[in-house]
Amino acid sequence: MNKEEAKKRIDELSSILREHNYKYYVLSAPDISDFEFDILLKELESLEAAFPDFKLPDSPTQRVGGEPTKEFKTITHKYPMLSLSNSYSETEIREFDARIRKIIDGEIEYTCEHKYDGVAIGITYINGLLTTAVTRGDGTQGDDVTNNVKTIKSIPLRLRGDYPAELEVRGEIFMSIEGFRWLNEEREKNGESLFANPRNSASGTLKMQDPAIVAKRPLDCFIYNSPNELDHISTHYETLKYMRSLGLKTSSQVAVCKNVEEIFEYISDWNEGRVHLDYNIDGVVIKVNNLQQQKELGYTAKSPRWAIAYKFKAERAETILLSIDYQVGRTGAVTPVANLDPVLLAGTTVKRASLHNADIIQKLDVRIRDQVYVEKGGEIIPKIVGVNLDARDAGATPVTFISNCPECGTELVRNEGEAAYYCPNKDHCPPQIKGKLEHFISRKAMNIDSLGEGKIEMLFNHHLVNNIADLYDLSYDDLYGLEKVIIDQDKEKIISFQKKSADNIIAGIEKSKEVPFNKVLFALGIRHVGETVAKKLALHFNNIDRLAAATHEELIEIDEIGGKIAESVINWFEKQAHKEIIERLRKAGVQLANVASNLQARSYKLEGKSFVVSGVFSNFSREELKLLIEQNGGKNVGSISSKTDYVLAGDNMGPTKKQKAEKLVIPIISEEDFQKMIS
Repeated sequence: MNKEEAKKRIDELSSILREHNYKYYVLSAPDISDFEFDILLKELESLEAAFPDFKLPDSPTQRVGGEPTKEFKTITHKYPMLSLSNSYSETEIREFDARIRKIIDGEIEYTCEHKYDGVAIGITYINGLLTTAVTRGDGTQGDDVTNNVKTIKSIPLRLRGDYPAELEVRGEIFMSIEGFRWLNEEREKNGESLFANPRNSASGTLKMQDPAIVAKRPLDCFIYNSPNELDHISTHYETLKYMRSLGLKTSSQVAVCKNVEEIFEYISDWNEGRVHLDYNIDGVVIKVNNLQQQKELGYTAKSPRWAIAYKFKAERAETILLSIDYQVGRTGAVTPVANLDPVLLAGTTVKRASLHNADIIQKLDVRIRDQVYVEKGGEIIPKIVGVNLDARDAGATPVTFISNCPECGTELVRNEGEAAYYCPNKDHCPPQIKGKLEHFISRKAMNIDSLGEGKIEMLFNHHLVNNIADLYDLSYDDLYGLEKVIIDQDKEKIISFQKKSADNIIAGIEKSKEVPFNKVLFALGIRHVGETVAKKLALHFNNIDRLAAATHEELIEIDEIGGKIAESVINWFEKQAHKEIIERLRKAGVQLANVASNLQARSYKLEGKSFVVSGVFSNFSREELKLLIEQNGGKNVGSISSKTDYVLAGDNMGPTKKQKAEKLVIPIISEEDFQKMIS
């Protein structure tokens, strides 16, 4: 492909992908599958890598995240980002309406919309291109989180239609309930602590320093306003329609109300209806619809006079704490769960609620048979938030957190700096064993879809599998006719493996031997080794033996691998039981090394050469340069030494690295020099 053809195809792919993003994330009407979208995106990524001069500033490939940020730059808002006054009763809404009518003559109407439980953001577009995104901060100035916001797929990098030369829009970044649930499931699989609620997750994610990680989090955004004066637009409702025409995502749940009675009707509808939403709202925002009337009303020092927020009361119920169960997860973390006298809360009957950990139990001073308060606000799982002390029995005794694992009896441990207690019996505690097996066969790991949670439990209970290597010893005769009795509506029901089920399981296990090394490494379930870390380790060490022999220093030299991950990897490979599992997997034919086709090597032009990449680059990100080094046979190293062959330097290279390279007489090459080396 020549340059002209490449430019044409890059422009074409960028336009196609922008359109599909708009249809999927704004219109909720996709017309191609995720797989088809990914194929187009990969083609664009390849072309941009080969022809970096033609990469567009709003390329859809920017969604994967840019370079890590050491600290966020502070930016002063062109228009202050004020907060809203809050109200909690109908009386306060009537008083708000009365104040408006004292100032404004003539007809008044209001817009009512959801008060999203997320993080406020101001986004500026220059000539249609997303230029800056700034958090609310103190209302006068906030943090520049542009690189992170660019990874959010519902926020367009380029506007559509007829837009002004400069446009600022205001919105709320949030995490959907389903996305939050998925994120916590992934964190649990990777042995990481769980997030408390969607809002905290969204807020914490937006302030992360690595946009590549932000890109993997399920963030979303609703645009709800623009501080700009826009020609031919006279109402807030028209503003929202105009924002949508530009490709920005706005809520469809906005109503124009003529009086306070209609406002109360909207509030009542959504106080009940919010349980059916896939995102959290904590109230309703009420605004004067007419923009000229908004100007007349003006602002106080803290908030606009033409808007107010009605906050829903926290959804709370009171019931009796009957008992506490202690659940053991795949990583060994022990979670206390309260069994409750069933109570209706937020449209569902609640029988169980989280107590999180020993510290929370102690803080609440909760006791068995207490009358407890249960809330289901931003949390997915209901939680106990307090105790009705007036109703407590005089003889009630404090709850003592268990000291031994409820499943295997092993004494629990608590790591310094962590809230949870753990069962250290990782290889012999039943729920941990089953959890590791379920993780191993999961779609993102070995993808043995013919097995599932119920089938794994059957195999475990019949003593056919006790660790992941046992799966590869299974035969058709082991499986055929295997039975499990379940109780369904008080009747016994027998489930058994017939010929087709047994054949499918054996075929699925055989097929898993083709899964590439990085996924096998993820499937092993090493704590803190998620998908991304597994890819980095597999690419760096190339096979399981080199990884198993790696020192702490060698591990932390790898980009994004810190001390905690390094320690976890070393501890895992030191165990004799794990060494035996690796040997059994090797004997079974599981991929424990990269194969050439998976590495996608382009050439051996850099074979035997080691590079340190430092600074900010014009045409590539640091990750892209490191990938090009590896694809051309070179090696990335984290620090400069006498064995380093080249320092690939961009803008803002650290002065210490530069001095060290000059002292050791190591060539410092530019981005252009590097491109010539591999061209």
